[in-house]
Amino acid sequence: MAEQDWVSRRFAEHQDRLYAVAYRMLGSAGEAEDAVQEAWLRVSRSDTGQVENPGGWLTTVVARVCLNMLEARRNRREDSVGALPPEPGASRACLRPTGQRGPEEEALLADSVGAALLVVLDTLTPAERLAFVLHDVFAVSFGEVGSVIDRSPAAARQLASRARRRIQGAAGASDAARSAKREIVEAFLAAARSGDFAALLELLDPAAVAGEVRGGRDVAAFFAARRAQAARPALVDGVPAAVWSHLGRPKAVFTFTVDGGRISRIDIDTDPDRLRDLDIVILTADDKERR
Repeated sequence: MAEQDWVSRRFAEHQDRLYAVAYRMLGSAGEAEDAVQEAWLRVSRSDTGQVENPGGWLTTVVARVCLNMLEARRNRREDSVGALPPEPGASRACLRPTGQRGPEEEALLADSVGAALLVVLDTLTPAERLAFVLHDVFAVSFGEVGSVIDRSPAAARQLASRARRRIQGAAGASDAARSAKREIVEAFLAAARSGDFAALLELLDPAAVAGEVRGGRDVAAFFAARRAQAARPALVDGVPAAVWSHLGRPKAVFTFTVDGGRISRIDIDTDPDRLRDLDIVILTADDKERR
């Protein structure tokens, strides 16, 4: 009974970290919860007499559970007809409330658990993903990583390095796409401010939609009437957009969907409650020069 109490206390003490490891490994809140639960079932039946580092031991158990789940997921995809799409990235809203997450998990989620990164992680082999997450995110030594995947420390280091190169390459591509979108948004706003119908038409997809206005020509005419004259370029939750403010307060946010180098959709949000929850950074000429 005393040993069981010890295991329960140690598990509760490290549960936030274990969930964070599982979430980064699996990219799904539900699967992360399942992995932590499975880890608890395993450790509750284990002999803990030789455990000197409870945190490291529990992290290893969760990592092995996640590795098994990733390998099973990979096998299911290989057995399926055609390639399955990557699982959608979990947003913060679908995770546990802030008060139930530890500081490490908060930092993890705020860092880079976005849909784009999860898609990249999903292209890695289970061993590559585990090596990268454990070492680069949670500072687990390559010796410990190697013990989880039955590889040498040198092999674990190589796996993490390979994963890191893929992720860095994807991040560069994402930055390039974001920069291209920003140029399109800024060109659209400049044309809207000057009422340049031809320039607006060139930037819009022929089937573009803006609220109730449909069709590239009608959308161009709508904005050529300087409907967005006071809007300024901005980053909204890190994505290029436009914001109209009054007395320093955002009153409307314009978000743009860009396909094939043209704007296919413009959404305008004026709801005060939603606007308050957005991270809005108005871009200046200095920002453009530094780009």
